[in-house]
Amino acid sequence: MKTRFLYLWESLNSSFWFLPLFIILLGIGAAAGLVYLDTMEFYTPLGQVSYLLGGGYESARSVLSVIAGAMLGVAGTVFSITLVALTLASSQFGSRLLRNFMYDSLNQVVLGVYVATFLYCIIVLRTVKSINEAEFVPNLSVLFALLLAVSNIILLIVFIHHISVSIQADHVIADVDEKLEKSLIKLFPEELGEEDPNKDHKELWNTLKGKLTEKTSVSSDYKGYLQAVDNDGLMELAKQYDLLLEIRFRPGEFLVADMEIASVYSKNAIEGKVIKKLCGAFILGKVRTPTQDAEFAIHQLVEIAARALSPGINDPYTAITCVDRLCASMCYLTKAHFPSAYRYDDNEQLRIVAKPVDFAGMMDAAFNQIRQFGKGSPAVLIRLMEVLVIINGFARGKAQKDTVLRHAQMVLNTAEEAFTEKNDLGDMKERFQSMQKV
Repeated sequence: MKTRFLYLWESLNSSFWFLPLFIILLGIGAAAGLVYLDTMEFYTPLGQVSYLLGGGYESARSVLSVIAGAMLGVAGTVFSITLVALTLASSQFGSRLLRNFMYDSLNQVVLGVYVATFLYCIIVLRTVKSINEAEFVPNLSVLFALLLAVSNIILLIVFIHHISVSIQADHVIADVDEKLEKSLIKLFPEELGEEDPNKDHKELWNTLKGKLTEKTSVSSDYKGYLQAVDNDGLMELAKQYDLLLEIRFRPGEFLVADMEIASVYSKNAIEGKVIKKLCGAFILGKVRTPTQDAEFAIHQLVEIAARALSPGINDPYTAITCVDRLCASMCYLTKAHFPSAYRYDDNEQLRIVAKPVDFAGMMDAAFNQIRQFGKGSPAVLIRLMEVLVIINGFARGKAQKDTVLRHAQMVLNTAEEAFTEKNDLGDMKERFQSMQKV
């Protein structure tokens, strides 16, 4: 349940309608509340406040009409500016980066505030009555509309500055890197059962499978990307019905309809309702999301670098910036605790065998494509080797160092094949040799 709630919240945050709609509802509520206070003569005008709150019904109607018209026009302008920014971002950085711009809360707030101000003025305007209609002038509501108008002018200036900055390559990369950092901190370590390092997990796994005679498959209902897995829910179901689960996919992978997501081992045949509950723990969708997909933000940085290295753009500086950001993330992962494939319940009973991501997989996702696309850019490959030297200094244990060395060897092989300048190749070999000495 918690996983589904987080998934729903993530979907709402990344939508372009949720926050503006919420602000619009606040604007409608503010209009009703302030008009109600005006009917009760909540305030007592004094001094300059009396001057600001004073005025007849014609003045109030004029002010509200001008503000409403202006806000609606500016809302259209803001929407147009946003579409232009999205178009530029899509062509320069890739359509997958549009999610980050839609996720930007300032863009959503600006659109919501202008539409909410328009509706606020329309609602208040409806309450203004002339003498023949038992004159009523909601002075407090009109004053609040004036304050909104001034605030919206300031907000428009902030918005234009924000848009001009947000489409710059360095800012986009920094924003994606920030989301990647938050994602890695959230996902690693992952708490799902406890693992005893002294146990032979593979032997125990094979022993338990031999004792559980019934095997049932959990299949996907439709095609799509595995966006999230309700880990806690699966553990509870495994404990409740005494099951052993083998999960064959991890979030971010693509599933075909009727493909086996997991195998369930049990002593007796499993009822259909239990299979339905197990199937409900796997959330599929049309696109990948960062909810539990550790490689999502990495692929965004890689896509920016790959586009920068394309012949049509040929921007090695942007690619090098992406490599630097990926370096910081990989250095963090050398110290992170990757979740084990073997998950135990509170009673130290093996319940789930998953397909977790590991350090080697994250390194492959980060650097393989950049190395392949950077074949014609010596500056990028040399910087990539320098980054691997840095990561090697942080690497812990033989497995991590072997992974870094494998990538360094592939970069060197690419350089030996592609470099035409001996000095460039000499620089590459010098950096590679410095890694071997560590």
